[in-house]
Amino acid sequence: MPDVFECPGASNIKAPTIEEIKCPKCGEELEIFTDETEIKCDNCGATIDRKANLQCIQWCEAAEKCIGEEKYRELMGDKKNG
Repeated sequence: MPDVFECPGASNIKAPTIEEIKCPKCGEELEIFTDETEIKCDNCGATIDRKANLQCIQWCEAAEKCIGEEKYRELMGDKKNG
């Protein structure tokens, strides 16, 4: 058993997986990583914004250290405290 606790809430951010979503404009099936917040449709060119599944990083005071400063800033932007 490891000595370091690994937060299960950040697993899709630290080790992203691929999800399939449909473009709301043309219906094309697209692949997006679980840590991405937008994707451009290869079929129609639309940019699809989606809310990342931010889980615990929105409220956990250890989130920035847990997932890394760069990824934290990318996902949270200016919403650090809210």
